[in-house]
Amino acid sequence: MSLTWTPTIDRALAVAARGHAGQTRKDDPTPYIAHPVAVAMIVSDFTDDQDVAVAALLHDVLEDVPPSVYSADDMTAEFGERVTEFVRGVSEDKTAGEETPPWRVRKEGYLAALAEDSEECLLISAADKIHNLRSMVAAHERLGDDMWGIFNAGPQEKLWFYSSIADAVTERLGDCAASRELRRAVDDVAALAP
Repeated sequence: MSLTWTPTIDRALAVAARGHAGQTRKDDPTPYIAHPVAVAMIVSDFTDDQDVAVAALLHDVLEDVPPSVYSADDMTAEFGERVTEFVRGVSEDKTAGEETPPWRVRKEGYLAALAEDSEECLLISAADKIHNLRSMVAAHERLGDDMWGIFNAGPQEKLWFYSSIADAVTERLGDCAASRELRRAVDDVAALAP
């Protein structure tokens, strides 16, 4: 299994690139589009379902792009309801009320949703977190313990969240490539915690 170019993958990449234009990763000036591309590449190690790869490319669009720019309806019209449901399944609720909910509240909501999500959503979530964790290791190599100051939560909170996702993926999907790779990535970051 590997990410294979198709016209649909190409369209999804274009939508993600436009939606994340001007955005960068937290830990360095890398254009944000590198993250969804990496997530799609990682998830393609776990499944050959094109809808899952497309949703991986688009996984942060509904969360980070204003609906006036690209909405769930736009996504459904362009990629179908299945892709949109996968993206919804891995999106945090940042729009509840007038303010973004606090970090812990968002993460608890994400974990609660993950417990009910499809296996496809679990694979996308695992790939997303694997890339985030690998990026944290790379940032730690550059910045040392200063890396932890980049985030909205401290090391123990971050590790609680990622460990909880690894537990959910393992519980739901069993001992599989995604659960093993995610657990390995969590352990790598746990070894760096001060």
